[in-house]
Amino acid sequence: MGVDKETNRIQIKNKLQRQKIFAKLKHQKNKQRHKERQARAKEERENPELRDERLLKNVTQTIETKRVFDETINHEIEGGDDFSSYFETTKDPKVLITTNANAKKPAYKFADMLMDFLPNCTFVKRQREYTMKDMAQFCSNRGYTHLVVVNEDKKVVNGITFIYLPSGPTFYFSVSSFIEGKKIEGHGKATNHTPELILNNFSTRLGNTVGRLLQSLFPHKPEIQGRQAVTFHNQRDFIFFRRHRYIFRNEEKVGLQELGPQFTLRLRRIQKGIKEEVEWEHRPDMDRDKRKFYI
Repeated sequence: MGVDKETNRIQIKNKLQRQKIFAKLKHQKNKQRHKERQARAKEERENPELRDERLLKNVTQTIETKRVFDETINHEIEGGDDFSSYFETTKDPKVLITTNANAKKPAYKFADMLMDFLPNCTFVKRQREYTMKDMAQFCSNRGYTHLVVVNEDKKVVNGITFIYLPSGPTFYFSVSSFIEGKKIEGHGKATNHTPELILNNFSTRLGNTVGRLLQSLFPHKPEIQGRQAVTFHNQRDFIFFRRHRYIFRNEEKVGLQELGPQFTLRLRRIQKGIKEEVEWEHRPDMDRDKRKFYI
């Protein structure tokens, strides 16, 4: 045992002795902490106001609570509304789903999954000679309101494009963490009822635009008797998709059963019209500040 002259700390060369002394100090520290906790609990039982004051001060700091202020939060969309044709009428959406050219089996499986929860949708196999604008024109002429293109690369689905017809805009999302419904433990079997839609935390002006796109994919009136709910939950600019069936057990308790699938979207690009001028695009430097969110 010696003393470090620079740090003025005791140095113990024997490893077993160091571990023994460290464990002893840790035990003493824990014992002192428990004594303080018991004393505080006794004071709070005698005076409940002390507990309320402590809870007000002890607010857990998370990335969300430290979020950089965004002046567009809870602001209405400025200028023209691209989705006014959906919200100003009672007409239900009509969706065409396809894939990229030369797509492999995972792309068709993902498209089949989309058709499972998107009402009133049709799948058409992609023909290589047709461009995105050709497909959009084809859909517009036949009364479709949305064109959805699943992108697959090296047998992995990595992106999905939404085009609001007839004149855009175009949204491109990356896709990750895809889990099929049958691989979820305790999953249920979905029915053909139109699900209810839940959108969480789309608070900025950009988030409102993304939320309105997702909302426009579903009919105005869900079929409540199906007791199915589709959730798009935005957290730190990642959009998590979940689908559940619920049941009211009594006046206070609700049971949930997950139906699947699960996947995560992240907005990468918004373009005006049919893949024309880029209106917003995610850049790598946007991830430097972990407290700055855009949706």
